[in-house]
Amino acid sequence: MIKQILQGDHAKFRCLIDSYGRHIYQVTYSVLHQAQDAEDAAQEAFVQIYKSLPQYRSEGFKTWITRIALHKAIDIKRKLERRKAEVNNSEDVILQTADHQADVVRQLLKKEEKELLRQNILSLPHQHRDIIVDFYLKEENYEQIALKSQISVRTVESRLYRARQWIRTHWKEAPRDE
Repeated sequence: MIKQILQGDHAKFRCLIDSYGRHIYQVTYSVLHQAQDAEDAAQEAFVQIYKSLPQYRSEGFKTWITRIALHKAIDIKRKLERRKAEVNNSEDVILQTADHQADVVRQLLKKEEKELLRQNILSLPHQHRDIIVDFYLKEENYEQIALKSQISVRTVESRLYRARQWIRTHWKEAPRDE
């Protein structure tokens, strides 16, 4: 039969496929465990068998084609695993890119908020601005502010209270899109 196939008798190769097709499929399925992948590997195995027939040495045909099918199945399994790893790596890159973009957006929002806060602080009346800047931005405590301003701690508390009241009535919180 092999000589007839080598001489161009394609019908004989079809008979070979019919005779060994189920066996080749079982070999590939035993490696891949997926019907579609096993069918693909079996087809590739038969293509390789056809191409390799001139090198066949008439020693255990079924063993020879089984070995070809096994190697094709292993090759496909490796290819699938590489693709899976590439997809996972691509997903990691996409997630990292998304994280980076989210960080950029957060930084821009933070910058906008700081600018808005700066503008709002500049809009405060002078007596309120100084106490707010000292307490919240410079992070000075009541005693430090009192010493620097040469006023009592109770006066610092009172001014800070009035500044907060002024802020509550005059600043409106902008709605956030989150």
